[in-house]
Amino acid sequence: MNALAVSQSLIDQPGTVAFLVIFGMGVILFFVFRSMARHLRKIQMAARAEEEAAAKAAADEAGGSDEAGGADGFGATGVTNGAGADGPSIGR
Repeated sequence: MNALAVSQSLIDQPGTVAFLVIFGMGVILFFVFRSMARHLRKIQMAARAEEEAAAKAAADEAGGSDEAGGADGFGATGVTNGAGADGPSIGR
């Protein structure tokens, strides 16, 4: 057999192996980018929720002095300070 004989197998051709490697990397990257997008969405939603909670807390803190009520201890809603119609608002 000739030492310079070229194999005619499909796998032994250089273009086939290179294509399979590049194709495999593309498939892997597809799943990596999809996962990354999902995680970035979660982070963005968490940051947005944290920002809204901070804004609400700041608004409650700023608005809390308005609900202090008059000398009788009742606010404009007729409910005593610090308690809603269904009880204290601690932890809500």
